[in-house]
Amino acid sequence: MGIVYLAHDAAGRPVAVKVMRPELAAQEEFRRRFRKEAEAAKRVARFCTAPLLDAGLEDDQAYLVTEYVEGPDLSSVVEAQGPMSGSNLDALAVGVATALTAIHRAGVVHRDLKPSNILLAPVGPRVIDFGIAQLADTLAEQTGTVIGTPSYMSPEQARGELVTAAADVFAWGCVVGYAGTGRSPFGRGTTPEVLFRVAHHVPDLRGLDERLRPLVEGALDKDPERRPTAQELLDRLLGREEVAVEAATRIVSEAWTSPGSDGTGPDSDGTGTVSAPAGDVAGQTSRTATVSRRRLQAVVAGAVAVAAVVVAVIVFRPFGLGEKEKPSGPLATRDLQISGIPLTATVDAATRQGTSVSIRFSVKVSGAKQWWPSDLFGDTASGVSLIDSPSGSKFSPASKDGDCLCTSMPKQWLKSGDTLPVYASYSDVPESVETVGVDIPGFGLIPGVPISEG
Repeated sequence: MGIVYLAHDAAGRPVAVKVMRPELAAQEEFRRRFRKEAEAAKRVARFCTAPLLDAGLEDDQAYLVTEYVEGPDLSSVVEAQGPMSGSNLDALAVGVATALTAIHRAGVVHRDLKPSNILLAPVGPRVIDFGIAQLADTLAEQTGTVIGTPSYMSPEQARGELVTAAADVFAWGCVVGYAGTGRSPFGRGTTPEVLFRVAHHVPDLRGLDERLRPLVEGALDKDPERRPTAQELLDRLLGREEVAVEAATRIVSEAWTSPGSDGTGPDSDGTGTVSAPAGDVAGQTSRTATVSRRRLQAVVAGAVAVAAVVVAVIVFRPFGLGEKEKPSGPLATRDLQISGIPLTATVDAATRQGTSVSIRFSVKVSGAKQWWPSDLFGDTASGVSLIDSPSGSKFSPASKDGDCLCTSMPKQWLKSGDTLPVYASYSDVPESVETVGVDIPGFGLIPGVPISEG
């Protein structure tokens, strides 16, 4: 879409200037969208964001001026250091949820939240480039390309449907999953492959902090109406109600230690614009400050220790852990042999949000033979039922627009050592039901599975 430059304002403070491609700026439809998005972006409060300072539209030139954020982006930190954990991961989750809350209150949808759009500044995570993807629609309509990053797009976005704030919440779940495990919840591959997994597969969250995992799973619900709002994410993370973005920003800043830099920085002579390497407008990747891997590793390691002092206290009761401890480890296992193929089903979680219950289990393949999952489940996990033993009530997976809110079976053979993750969501389960039996095709009824608050 354009080029990012490092510049200085009249007071000598560094800013990022995002200059759009002139052929885009010359188009009336783009100019209309530019004016609209710039006005909306100016309303976004500067809490855990890089605010828009100014915008210009002159002749065939359009540009945005945003606060310059000096620091590495999340993807470079994870690539250099590995997954985040503990207090640092908590602070990141809170910071990004805070930014989304501020963005959504201004009536803006980010549409392209991803690790490279999250900068780790000295005062905490900062989300950049909200609303930029909306401008890119002009380019998309001309070229037929998909605007967004496949691994962080919501199912409705992948299908070309209306994109709302719920899509940003889905991206938040992908970002936190990536930060906590070092990989995208929906893997890598070609765009069609990734988008298919986004729309039909359960996310791969193995290794993610168990306190965060239920909240991330809720954010990654295929149905946008079932996802929490950004404010609800923030409230759950901090264990309070209606947390103010000002307070959340202060909490993150007090707990945060920046990954830092190698001592280089922006041009300091105050003379004006400095040309940067070519890049798209969806990031401040053009900054002159760089981060050495050794320094990054040392400072991030220190950040975990320093941040623990504040965030460990603040985040003691998030994720519903204050009142009731969740079971640790697998809830139940059951073995089965199909045509000589040993299979093991492990029920990993049963979580509740109101009268909605989500079940997560996995099937591991052993032995020398390959297994075709559809032979047991059919096309989806719609045959997995919940049984309330005292009442005898049976619950089948919920559906939306005729589609099961459950895992679609992969059309491929699984070999020994492979594990198939399975997810199913159920509605109208009375809140008085605390344990259920999970009836899995082939494995039979696994009784006494406890339901935890999600």
